[in-house]
Amino acid sequence: MLNVVLHHPEIPPNTGNIGRLCHATGSALHLIAPLGFSIDDRALRRAGLDYWRELSPKLWSDYSACRHEISPTARTWLLTTKCERTYWDAEFQDGDFLVFGAETKGLPESLLEANPDDCLTIPQIAGRSLNLATAVGIVLYEAIRQISHRASTPTLFPFADSIPDEKTFVEAENPKHH
Repeated sequence: MLNVVLHHPEIPPNTGNIGRLCHATGSALHLIAPLGFSIDDRALRRAGLDYWRELSPKLWSDYSACRHEISPTARTWLLTTKCERTYWDAEFQDGDFLVFGAETKGLPESLLEANPDDCLTIPQIAGRSLNLATAVGIVLYEAIRQISHRASTPTLFPFADSIPDEKTFVEAENPKHH
């Protein structure tokens, strides 16, 4: 199981949509306080639809409490616009924690500076940053793709065997004419 960690999320619909992603992928959602909204916020529930009840997100008082409770061997990936290493250069593993910062501030500089080898970015040609739910979706599905293809673990993702490999995409883009 993968873990999505939102550090001080501010916008309820983003968190609701991320909850839907976690539900759809069988991933755990961790929320680190303070939150910019109430967990009972109507916009949060509307974005998460009826999945929110089934998700049971884990609430943490701060990042150190979260980090203290998870296994010391658990790997964390800190997503930021402030590094050069791209998310596709990481080798994701089952049990990894994908940590995303607040929509307006990102992750704290002190956390990034203390863990430079754990920092990953989603490259962009323009713009300051991507929408948080979009960023989570990009990295979460790349992690699932890597884990599913490397280990062929149908329990991680029930339809992993039906995901086309890269060769299939190339053939679909360049069909052979008979």
